[in-house]
Amino acid sequence: MTNHQSPLYIADYNYPLPDERIAKYPLPERDHSKLLVYRNGQVSEDRFYNVGDYIAPHSLLIYNNTRVIQARLEFHKPTGARIEVFCLEPLAPHDYQLSLGSTTGCTWKCMVGNVKKWHDEAIELPITNDKLQIVLRAYKEQVLGNTFAVRFAWDEENVSFAEILDAAGELPIPPYLNRKTEESDLKTYQTVYSRIKGSVAAPTAGLHFTQQVLVDLRSRGIETDEVTLHVGAGTFLPVKTADANEHTMHTEIIAVPRETIAHIQANLGHIVAVGTTSMRTLESLYFIGCHPDNATVSQFEPYEKEYSLSVYDALQAILDYLDATRQQTLHAETQIMIKPGYTFKLVDQLITNFHQPQSTLLLLVSAFVGGDWHTIYNYALSHDFRFLSYGDSSILTHRQ
Repeated sequence: MTNHQSPLYIADYNYPLPDERIAKYPLPERDHSKLLVYRNGQVSEDRFYNVGDYIAPHSLLIYNNTRVIQARLEFHKPTGARIEVFCLEPLAPHDYQLSLGSTTGCTWKCMVGNVKKWHDEAIELPITNDKLQIVLRAYKEQVLGNTFAVRFAWDEENVSFAEILDAAGELPIPPYLNRKTEESDLKTYQTVYSRIKGSVAAPTAGLHFTQQVLVDLRSRGIETDEVTLHVGAGTFLPVKTADANEHTMHTEIIAVPRETIAHIQANLGHIVAVGTTSMRTLESLYFIGCHPDNATVSQFEPYEKEYSLSVYDALQAILDYLDATRQQTLHAETQIMIKPGYTFKLVDQLITNFHQPQSTLLLLVSAFVGGDWHTIYNYALSHDFRFLSYGDSSILTHRQ
C-alpha cells in the first residue's frame, strides 16, 4: 500500500469559522495586520511590519510575483440573457504571456455562468472607452468537464487580450467575501511586487508586504527572490470527499528563472516561502530535478516514488538541463498535494494567512507544523485574528 492510500479524513481538519471572522476588506495599511508567530510549538503575536524579527539574517525569502487578471467577462445576448465567462487558463496559445499578448485571438479554459442560454452562436461584448472601441466575440468550442474551451476574437489588430481584459473584465475576488468587486480591490487585491499577469486569485500571503517591509528585510541581510505560479480557481475548490486522498488537485503552471534556482541552491537550509503558492513551487522543484526532461509533478508523486537524489543535486540537475537546452527559465506544471506525511525538501519557514476549514491549504499547513495546526488556529480564533484572503498573517517554522 502506498503512503497516499492511508485514509486522510478531511473531517479532522475542520474548525468553526464564523462569518464575522472573515475579513471582507483589508486593513488601511497592509503591514499593520497581526502576525502570529509559531516556533517549536510555541505561539506569540506581533504586527507584520516586524516580520523581519522572526527571520534569520542571510535567509532567502521567495515570493510569487504573479498578478491577478480581470478575468471575469459579462456578455449580454440580444434576448437580454446574461452570460458570464470566467477565464481560468490559456489553451491556445498555452503560454500565459503569449495568450495575453495576442492581438489576433486566443482560446481559454473558462467557467461559464448561465451556459444553458448559450448555444452555438457567437456572443458579443462591445467595449468602448477612451482607449478602445471594439467588439469582443466569444465562441463556445468544446466541453471540458465542468468548464469550456472558449475562443475569443476581435477585429482591431493593435489591441492585445490583456488590454481587453483590463478594459472590460472584472477582478475576481474570492467568492467567500460575498460582495461585488469594488474599485479599491483593483489595488488592494494585488501584491506590491505583482508583475506577471495570469492569476485568477491573489497569492494572499504577499498582500501584507509593503516596499518599506522589503527594504527593512534587505537591511537585515535577508535576501529576496521571486517565482511565478499563476493561481487558478482550483485554489478555492473545497475538499468534498471524506478521504482527502480522493480529492483531485488542480494543476498550476510555474516559471522559475535559472538564476533563482541557483540562488535557492546556494541558500538551502534558510529558505522562507511567502505563501502556499511559493511553497508548492519550491517543493515541486525537487521532483522536477529528479526527472528534468519531464517538467511535471503529479499529485501523489512525493508519496509513490522514492528518490535518492539530494536537494542540492536535484536543483543542479535542473540547472544542467536548462543549460543543455539553452533555456533561461524553467517552465513546468505541478499538481503536488502537500499533506500530512509529506517530507519537506526546501522550505524552512512559511508566511501564510489563515485558511478555510477542510481545505487542501490547511492540510499543507498541518504537514508543515507536524500536525500542530490546532494550536495555531485555536490561538488565532481566541485572539481576534482576521481570516482568509484579506485577513491577518502568520510566520511558521517547520516542525517535524
